[in-house]
This record gives sequence, C-alpha cells and structure tokens, in this order.
Amino acid sequence: MLVFGTRPEAIKMAPVYNSLSYDDNFKVHLCVTAQHRELLDQVIELFDLPVDTDLNLMKMDQDIVDLMTNVMRGLKPVITSLNPDMLLVHGDTMTSVSAALVGFLMGVPVGHVEAGLRSDDLNSPFPEELNRRVTTITASLHFAPTESNRQNLLHNGVSDNRIFVTGNTVIDALQNVVKRIRYDSSHRNRLDQRLNLMLPNWPMKNHFILVTCHRRENFGHGIKNICEAVKKIAGSNPHTSVVFPVHPNSNVAGVVKGILGETKNIFLINPLPYELFCYVLMESRFLITDSGGLQEEAPFLNKPVLVTRSKTERKEALADGTIQLVGTDINLIVEKSNSLLTDIDAFNNMVNSSHPYGTGDASLKIKEALTNAIF
Repeated sequence: MLVFGTRPEAIKMAPVYNSLSYDDNFKVHLCVTAQHRELLDQVIELFDLPVDTDLNLMKMDQDIVDLMTNVMRGLKPVITSLNPDMLLVHGDTMTSVSAALVGFLMGVPVGHVEAGLRSDDLNSPFPEELNRRVTTITASLHFAPTESNRQNLLHNGVSDNRIFVTGNTVIDALQNVVKRIRYDSSHRNRLDQRLNLMLPNWPMKNHFILVTCHRRENFGHGIKNICEAVKKIAGSNPHTSVVFPVHPNSNVAGVVKGILGETKNIFLINPLPYELFCYVLMESRFLITDSGGLQEEAPFLNKPVLVTRSKTERKEALADGTIQLVGTDINLIVEKSNSLLTDIDAFNNMVNSSHPYGTGDASLKIKEALTNAIF
C-alpha cells in the first residue's frame, strides 16, 4: 500500500508505483490523502496514477495538528480492510508521518522512501525535520537516497540490514518528463503555447531567474525579506526577468503580490503543473528557492540554486557546490544573485554536479529491495 498526499510526494512516488505495479509479484493499492488537492491531481493525471482510495482531506490553511488527526482517522479503516503486507510512505510531510504512525500502531511494517535526511535542527525545516525522525523510528525498511543519509540512519540506531541506498526517485520522475520535452518537438510546442499565455515574453531562454517560496519557517519576516531582495535584483537587472510561481497559501501569496506585483520584469504566475514547471526549470538561469526537492532537481539539470534557508538537509548538493545557503538576508541574496548574473566563473563553479542523488534508477532499486526483503 502506497500513501501520499502532496504534490512533491506524488512526483517522487510515481516511479515507485509504476515500478511495482508492472511486476506481477506485487499488488499495489494507492491511497491519497489529498493534503494538497489541485496540485496533487495534476501529478496524478501527468503520471496516469490510478487512485484506489482518496481520503480528500484538503482544507485551505489547515492546522497541522488537525491534519495529522484527520489522516490517522481516515487511514485506520482503510488499513483494517486491506491488511497490507507493507505501507510505503515518502519523505517528511504530515501525511507521511501520520501514515507511518498508523501503520506502526496497527502492526503493519512501514517502508520509508527518501529516508535519512537530516538538517540536525528540529525547527528547520519545521515540522519536516521532526516528521523525518519520527518516521525513522516507526519504519522497518529505509530507502536512503545517499550514503550520507545511510550514515545518518546508522547514527540513529537503525540496523544496517534495514537500509538500502537507492538514489532519489525524484531523478527518475524528472528524467521521464525532461526526455519527453527534449525529444518530442510537437509536445514541446504545445507546452510553449501554454506558457505563452502566462508569460508574454516566453521563451526567455536562460534570461530569467526562477523563484519559489513556501516553507512554513519563512512565513512573515522571511518571505518579506526574500521579496524585497527579488525586487532589488529585478530593479538593478532590467534585462533579466524573474518568474515566480506563487504558492496559494495566504501567508505567501498576499506578501508576494503586495511587494512584487507592480515590478515590470517580475512575472507572478499561478503554480505550474509539474511538466510545465520542469520546462521552465530547464530554461531558467538559476533558482532562488526554499524548496527541498529543487535542491535535488535543479543541480541534475546544471542549474545553480540559492537556498533561502539557514540550514539544509540536502548536504550532498551543498558539498558539491551546486547550492548555496543565503538564508533570508536581503543583501546576501542580492549579492549572490548579481554574482551569478555577471560573473561567469561564479556561475560555472555551481553547474558541475556529480549527481549525488542518482541517475534515474532509484525506483528499480526500491523494487529489488522489497522483492528480497524480510520484515
């Protein structure tokens, strides 16, 4: 049984679902919580995922305590009815930790995809760091993207024979989408037409900065600083555009539109479906973001990332030099952005990734581990 509820989880679990469902040794039941609704549905449609159970728990600005309670209550009868051999969860969301707790309490072995990430600060990212640690405690099998993640799990007391280093499944999903965009010209033309309706200067081809912002710990002062920095960057670089898909959360959208809404070379758009977002990512110059997943995806496409957080759990990319932590310091964000726009050496130093998150076969490695696992 696979359980997920957000767009990032769906993206990263789609390759796992496909890998297992095409193998006669597995019977897969897909349950979604719809912690995100519209954003989740876009990914389900893109990857053609047949949902067996939809708990439909999405509520605008839902309190995380209420969400956890609702996920646990919703999953209990599903698990009781199915009695699955294993419950697979992903990453660090409220859906993941809630499902893992239910599985553990009901005696169902839990498999954790994207296990072992650590920022070593319970409050950053919040509540994701706590969610990861709790899920580790409940899980029977741990699918770690990197050797560093494996070491984190060993440090937490997880037995080595319960850990499988697989790479990150987001690279599997990204490769799937990128190949289609690159090699199917008619499909790419259709994407161009859709983007032309949102971005009047599309295609801007490597002449724009891609910005995203949604992390809970940046709500308030942090998002305000990020927006002020982006406004300065756009003002001092009039020939460079900024594309900013705005997260619908009211803690984000109101601030972003209030500060950046009148700047000529900043394009505030609605969140993009994953395939369109990948296309925009492919064509961007670099990123300013607080996203965790983009710290994995962008380096794979040789895109530098300025991370608007003080700490990161994607330490491999940090060591690789493909991401830099800039926090929410206005001056530092502006300084590093201007450097990437004007200093070719600074730019090139951030685009030579060793691809620490794998090469696109993580889901196959997870299937192999599940085939041979005893739990």
